[in-house]
Amino acid sequence: MPKVKTNSSAKKRFRVRSSGKIKRFQAGTRHLRRKKSSRAKTNLVGSANVSTADSKRIKALLGIN
Repeated sequence: MPKVKTNSSAKKRFRVRSSGKIKRFQAGTRHLRRKKSSRAKTNLVGSANVSTADSKRIKALLGIN
């Protein structure tokens, strides 16, 4: 059988945590930060988990099953 290819865009955007959940970065942090409130900017710091509904699809893109 041929090797399973990992989706290149997915491997740049997602990481697998030690618990098996998938980590993602939050949207809205790249630009236009000047008009966001400081509370909104604070809430965008750090990473978040991918929802369970999307995790199966992302694991397939990463070649993890």
